[in-house]
Amino acid sequence: MKLHEYQSKELLAGYGVPVPKGKVAKTAKEAKDVAAELGKKVVVKAQVHAGGRGKAGGIKVAESPEQAEQIAAELIGKNLVTHQTGPQGIPIACVLVEETIDVERELYLGVVLDRSKRMPVIMASEAGGMEIEEVAQKNPEKILMSHVDPVGGFSAYQARELAFNMNLKGDQFKSMVGIVPSIYKIYRDKDCSLAEINPLVVTTDGRVLAVDAKLNIDDSALFRHPDLVEMRDTSQEDPFEVEAKSKSIENFIKLDGDIGIVVNGAGLAMAVMDILKLAGGRPANFLDIGTVNRSDRVVSAFGILASDPNVKSVMVNIFGGMARVDVIATGLVEAARNLGDKMPPTVVRLAGTNVEAGEKILAESGLSFIRAATFREAADKTIAAAKGEIRAN
Repeated sequence: MKLHEYQSKELLAGYGVPVPKGKVAKTAKEAKDVAAELGKKVVVKAQVHAGGRGKAGGIKVAESPEQAEQIAAELIGKNLVTHQTGPQGIPIACVLVEETIDVERELYLGVVLDRSKRMPVIMASEAGGMEIEEVAQKNPEKILMSHVDPVGGFSAYQARELAFNMNLKGDQFKSMVGIVPSIYKIYRDKDCSLAEINPLVVTTDGRVLAVDAKLNIDDSALFRHPDLVEMRDTSQEDPFEVEAKSKSIENFIKLDGDIGIVVNGAGLAMAVMDILKLAGGRPANFLDIGTVNRSDRVVSAFGILASDPNVKSVMVNIFGGMARVDVIATGLVEAARNLGDKMPPTVVRLAGTNVEAGEKILAESGLSFIRAATFREAADKTIAAAKGEIRAN
């Protein structure tokens, strides 16, 4: 789950990380009031779950409260299109109005999981304000890394080492030594998949401030953080993915193809996507109903796929291990009866536990499904069905 910049900064401030003065505004009038309260030139920042806001016109400087009001009116209620959003953009429901900062240097500080070492890693760089991936590609020597042993925990020397190697001195050195353990602590305490400050700036008057911040929370840990769940902004998420989560389908990702996928198991879903691409098709989604014996999960999955106008056909590939094929087949029949003419052409491949019972349920249903015995046959038939070249018998 992603948090907005203003939400991330509120959490960071609670851990002692210095941030610019500012407040969130949901209306143009509120933006004007915040700017007047700050009493100086301000920056108005669109709050969306996407990078590249500045280049897309989502971050603008206002010289007066009236100008802040005008900028906020132009942003709030509109969609912001950046290189990360696609052509449809993301809706702007609020803006962050902050004091402007006179910047001397831009730094980078972040924490992620290094899967190769199975440890969190604190990354720092003097090349702040840029995408860290770009820095890693062009100037890898500018990225400093300090791994944190999950048993031994964070050590104070790590903060001092990073601050020293970023060429910070005096009060700025002391500030960094305090900020590093704070961002690691919030990464650990809030079960983040990413905690990032970019840029972390040194101001002309010697302060060190988090000018922008990004916190992504591990969805699997949200049950431990009901306070964070309340911060979720579903307007920033794909509506199909929101609907899937509401129906307990956690493993659903919307893609840009025209072939829907229904499988039980993430690995199987990856294999199906691969075979479809190999056969010349384009998956419309990644959908794993999970290892469950619940026919309603199948019904919910088809309800989502049928509501997507991009889905021209569906490939169902089920391997029953702990999940029973007859339960899945019951769900397929129920889904087809519920949807009627809205049911997309569906290719079904079944194998595993209770497959004979599952086959019997489909055969006796009186409904039309396109059947396949192998991965490749299923992929070829699903692609043909999407083109209208074959239909169920």
